[in-house]
Amino acid sequence: MYKQAAQAYQKTSQVAVSPRELEANLLMKAAARLQLIKDEWDESSFAEKDEALAYNRKLWTVLVTSATSAESELPQDIKNNLASLAVFIFKQTMNVLANPEPEKLNVMISINRSIAEGLRARPE
Repeated sequence: MYKQAAQAYQKTSQVAVSPRELEANLLMKAAARLQLIKDEWDESSFAEKDEALAYNRKLWTVLVTSATSAESELPQDIKNNLASLAVFIFKQTMNVLANPEPEKLNVMISINRSIAEGLRARPE
């Protein structure tokens, strides 16, 4: 019964979350997954590393596709900056896969956290 109540609450809370908050939550989730892989690098399998990197890459694909679409109301300079960040994320992901080193995850973790914080910030 508790599990059903928790699932119902989770579904309701997802509906009530703004798109910005959802994006921030997903970026933080991706950052947390990458941080865990970094922290447990030697114990993590290639599949676990690949899964965390793939999740981050897919998230960025969705984010940048949405943000740079013609329907997006974002200013063009922000669209351009997000597109550049996405290209950097994709290149960094390939770099980590080609030459695996845990320190290479730092920049992606930092970018995800920074963008999430910006999305959660309230304009004054």
